[in-house]
Amino acid sequence: MTTPLHDQVAVVTGGSRGIGRTVACRLAQAGAHVAVNFAHNTAAADETVQLITAAGGRAEPLRFDVADADAVTHAFSGL
Repeated sequence: MTTPLHDQVAVVTGGSRGIGRTVACRLAQAGAHVAVNFAHNTAAADETVQLITAAGGRAEPLRFDVADADAVTHAFSGL
């Protein structure tokens, strides 16, 4: 059975905690490969990734500050 977001990539800014974490988990449940964006809290981002992968989803942490245009450009240049 194919999920609605199968083969799609979602980048969730602030995905390491709070509402962002919930959104990241829901997108992963729908089949998206989730990039969990964070600026400082590596442990929280890793925890979100672990929650997603433990539930059978696909996720990875992606560290950059969304307020830094150069950092955003650099983060997406490798995708």
